[in-house]
Amino acid sequence: MGKVVFLYRSLAYRNAAADILRKARKLPRGAERSAACRYAKALRDLAQTEAWLEGRVAREPQTTQRRKSAASG
Repeated sequence: MGKVVFLYRSLAYRNAAADILRKARKLPRGAERSAACRYAKALRDLAQTEAWLEGRVAREPQTTQRRKSAASG
C-alpha cells in the first residue's frame, strides 16, 4: 500500500510541475514567469526528495544526464 501512495504523490507533484511550466511558457518574460518556473522546479525537486525520503533511489536530474551525453558524443 505504501508504494501506491508514494507513486500517486510523486506523480501528482510531477504533473503539477509540468502544468505550471506549460502555463509559465505562455507568460511574457518577467518576474511572474520566473516565479512560476521556480515553483515548477521546486515541485519537481520535491518529487525527487519524496523518493529519497521513502528510501527509493531518485534518478539524476535530467540536465546532468544531458550534459554527460553531450560531452561523450
